[in-house]
Amino acid sequence: MRLALYQPDQAGNVGTILRLAACLGVAVDIVEPCGFSFSDRALKRAGMDYAAMTAVTRHSGWATFAAALAGRLVLFTTAGAVSLPEARFEAGDTLLFGSESRGAPAEVHARADVRVRIPQVPETRSLNLAVAAGIGLAEALRQTAGWPR
Repeated sequence: MRLALYQPDQAGNVGTILRLAACLGVAVDIVEPCGFSFSDRALKRAGMDYAAMTAVTRHSGWATFAAALAGRLVLFTTAGAVSLPEARFEAGDTLLFGSESRGAPAEVHARADVRVRIPQVPETRSLNLAVAAGIGLAEALRQTAGWPR
């Protein structure tokens, strides 16, 4: 199981996700460019101290990431065709989350094997990136018995 972030905008979210991944033993892929310097203080404050405990792979762009992809690509998106309670995960999945401001472009949607949406009440727009990653990863680990022992 892997987490992947497509061109994230906010260092604090990435730091929080790196901390989540370190605590749960999950690798992280970051598809650049990012909307911040990877050495940003907000990233360090939110969880960069956990980066040394996390297998982080930075990709120079979408094509590089897509070429290195193994297993299924599961895109979390508000435009997902599959609701999270109906989604079925596999241990080798990469869970991809789009940027905070732009989401994921059409080519990313087209490449995804599964597009999952987290149900929300109609009056809301979207969840915070780190919160969505935590929700998606928790369900995927539950289904695949992938929680740390």
